[in-house]
Amino acid sequence: MKIKTLLASSLLAGTALFAGNYNVDSAHSSADFSVKHAMISTVKGNFSTFNGSFVYDEASKTLQSLSGTVQAASIDTGIKDRDEHLRSADLFDVAKYPLITFTLDEIKGDKAYGKLTMKGVTKPVVFAFENGGSATDLYGNKRVGLGLSGKINRSDFGITWNKALETGGVIVGEEVKIDVALEGILQK
Repeated sequence: MKIKTLLASSLLAGTALFAGNYNVDSAHSSADFSVKHAMISTVKGNFSTFNGSFVYDEASKTLQSLSGTVQAASIDTGIKDRDEHLRSADLFDVAKYPLITFTLDEIKGDKAYGKLTMKGVTKPVVFAFENGGSATDLYGNKRVGLGLSGKINRSDFGITWNKALETGGVIVGEEVKIDVALEGILQK
């Protein structure tokens, strides 16, 4: 019994030796979204200011933890007036709720389970997970690439503003597609 416990402890300790702490490199990462407009086209945008960190185990090629924060006011759809409206109390209310956060609970296969908080509302979410692997850059820095993608219902997070169209339907779709590409740098 003692030998099994010792062996299990040794394996866990050995795996932990390969786990590293990574900070998200925002210059090589993105937080993008898309939503239907007028029920006929898709508007795309991104958040330009965000940060995060994660623990990645190089030996097992697994993500151990991940957390990230997005500055809601950094929303950018390429149209100044629309972006100002998105920042207003009608939608994201960035003066009152400046941050959007995500915390990973676990990875199961190609799914990432976690908690997303927007506009003061926290909900469990499930995203498709892509492990891009690791590489060493030209300067000797160890990097890991990760991807999260999925869909949320914006109303679930209290983002409910909308207008009816004369032809039927609404101006802004409820479903928001999310596509996050992260590249992290190992902290020494």
